[in-house]
Amino acid sequence: MPRLLLVRHGEIEQNSSERYWGSTDVELSAAGLWQAGRLRDRLTKENIHSIYSSDLKRALVTAEIIATFHKREVIACAELREINFGRLEGLTFSQVDERYPEVARLWLEQSPKLAYPDGESISQFEERITSFSRRLQKHSREETILVVAHGGALRTLICQLLGMEPRQRWQTRLEPASVTIVETYAQGAILTLLNDVSHLVHGG
Repeated sequence: MPRLLLVRHGEIEQNSSERYWGSTDVELSAAGLWQAGRLRDRLTKENIHSIYSSDLKRALVTAEIIATFHKREVIACAELREINFGRLEGLTFSQVDERYPEVARLWLEQSPKLAYPDGESISQFEERITSFSRRLQKHSREETILVVAHGGALRTLICQLLGMEPRQRWQTRLEPASVTIVETYAQGAILTLLNDVSHLVHGG
């Protein structure tokens, strides 16, 4: 498998630390577009062979801005979408707790039995990310692959690559427009950089 550059999309119009936007196709904010430009500049020294992105606009636009320098086609992948929160889309946690207390309880317990009403279950989400991982197996270790997606999708992918328990994704934070690097070898994967946003500080 290849060397992986894992990038979370920039900030979104409806950005809020309290609201959950999973499968809702929201736009990047002005700040998010600026962040995508900083990501492009940050990654100019990388020899990127392929670019994969979630097909949701906030990730796809981030990927396309980065791709303007590398002249690579962005391959849109529905498998990389954030988890579908179903009826919880756009709600705050306090609203979830009020309307769906059992879901809130399982969420806080980080239970593998968690399933969002009219959305995805945790197991369905993990299976979807696994299906994307299979795409990476066709690439050689000499290649560098850029993957632009969402916090939950990337944290789940990191756990799968490192052989960690799925619930350990709750112990990782990925900020908007952050860069994470995973080196993959026949013996396993090594996390060499996590949640780096240095390119966003003082203009990069």
